[in-house]
Amino acid sequence: MKSRALILILLTFALTSAEVSQAATVLFQGNRPFNLFVPTTYSSGVPAPLVVALSGYNQTGAQFEKYLNLTPVAQADGFLYVHPDGSKDSHGIRFWNGTPECCNFYSPKVDDVAYIMSIIAAVSAQYAVDANRIYIIGNSNGGFLANALACKHADQIAAVVNIAGGSYTNAAACKPSVPVSVLEIWGTKDETFKINHILGRPIPGAVKIFNMWGDINRCSLPSITSPVKLDLDVKVPGLETTVMQFQGCLGATAIDFWKIAGAGHAPTISKEFNNQMMEWLLTHAKVSTN
Repeated sequence: MKSRALILILLTFALTSAEVSQAATVLFQGNRPFNLFVPTTYSSGVPAPLVVALSGYNQTGAQFEKYLNLTPVAQADGFLYVHPDGSKDSHGIRFWNGTPECCNFYSPKVDDVAYIMSIIAAVSAQYAVDANRIYIIGNSNGGFLANALACKHADQIAAVVNIAGGSYTNAAACKPSVPVSVLEIWGTKDETFKINHILGRPIPGAVKIFNMWGDINRCSLPSITSPVKLDLDVKVPGLETTVMQFQGCLGATAIDFWKIAGAGHAPTISKEFNNQMMEWLLTHAKVSTN
């Protein structure tokens, strides 16, 4: 893992503008256009993973990408990458209609689940996408949508990462057709860690969502705390992140929780954050439940 991290750091610094220009950033037209990053290693004869990153409330996809900086990782790891924009509401604020709780507050309802699935379909129609490795990363408001996509389209999505985003207040609203792997990432000083109130309505916090996914994936054994700790926030000294994992989950899926002690709603992510997150995603392909 350390050697991979070193390679990734070196690649990040070595990825000159000339090398980036050799990769393709492809514009998909339509009512809601989006860009697809295609790494230089892409080959139409070798299906590649697809990663879709969903920004937070009042944030563009480009702003979220500036925070995550996943483009060099996509180049290094060879995955197709999209970071689309949410819609603008009547106040000019960008949002995702993730669940009824968040965050389509002021405009006619937008079907963002359908929009993200249309992105996956459009990319898959033109590029060789590994159907067993389609991943969603959601931050805050985008995390609501990531959870909704896992609930509604687990047959196509292998795994999701939810960074400080909520889910359905009523767990019964989430009925995935097949098991799906989920990684929850939260800072303990995030105001949404325990219970988040949106327009006066409480929604589940980090631990409740983690336990919800353990129940949904019918994990037969309780969660355990890994002896391995991670360093994900540069402003918090030491190995501040505790890894919790459910055991015996249906279909050998993973339900994990990375608890960043002392971090807020937007952790100041370390160089290891993306490395660890993408390693987790790319090692959790869709598996058969038979």
